[in-house]
Amino acid sequence: MTTVSDTIRVLIADDQQMVRQGFTVLLNTRPGIEVIGQAVDGLDAVHKVAELAPDVVLMDIRMPELGGIEATRRITTDTPHVKVLVLTTFDLDEYVYEALRAGASGFLLKDASADQLAEAVRVIAAGDALLAPGITRRLIAEFSRLGSTPRTPLKQRVGDLTERETEVLAHIAQGLSNAEIAQRLVVAEQTVKTHVGRILVKLGLRDRTQAAVFAYESGLVRPTGY
Repeated sequence: MTTVSDTIRVLIADDQQMVRQGFTVLLNTRPGIEVIGQAVDGLDAVHKVAELAPDVVLMDIRMPELGGIEATRRITTDTPHVKVLVLTTFDLDEYVYEALRAGASGFLLKDASADQLAEAVRVIAAGDALLAPGITRRLIAEFSRLGSTPRTPLKQRVGDLTERETEVLAHIAQGLSNAEIAQRLVVAEQTVKTHVGRILVKLGLRDRTQAAVFAYESGLVRPTGY
C-alpha cells in the first residue's frame, strides 16, 4: 500500500550498479515516486523489503546469491502487499513466465523509456498488472510448450465463481482490459471492475497477472488455437 502522502516507495534490485543508479535517477525525477533503496542481489532485496517496506520492487531476474525468481517468491509470500515488477533484457526471457508464477505483477524491459518505467511503477502500485496481450501470448506459448495439464485443485476452485465471473476471468486470461471486457459483455466498466475484485478475493489472488496464470493452470482457458 502507498504511504499517507501517496508517494510510491520503490526498491531497485539489480546486481549492476549502473542499472540501479540509472533507474534511481529516472524515477526520482517523477512526481509521486521515490526510490528508497537499492539491493545488489536477491537476498539483499528480501532483507531490504523487510527493512524499508517499499510499495514496489523493481527486480532483476539474474543475480548472484539469490536469483530474482526466488527473491520474488519470498517477498510476495512474506509481504503480499509489496508488488514486484520484473526487469529483463529480452522480452522473450525464458524466466519471465516463472517470475509471474512466483508472484510478480508483470515485467518491464530494461531499455524502457523513463515514461514507460514511471507508468509501470504507478500501474503496479495501484494494484493492477502489466498484462498486455503480448505477455499473454508468451504465457500461452509457454503452456503449449510445457503441455501443461490442468491442476485438479485449481479446477475445483473455479466452481466457486459465478457464471459471469468465470466469463470475466477467461477474458482476463486473454489479456483484455476492463474496458474491453465491458464492451464484449455489453456492461458498464465499473461492473467489470467489481467482478474482477470478487474473482481475486474468491480465488485468493493478488492481481490480473495471477488471475491469468490461474486461468491457464486450472484449465479454464486452453492455449490451443492461439
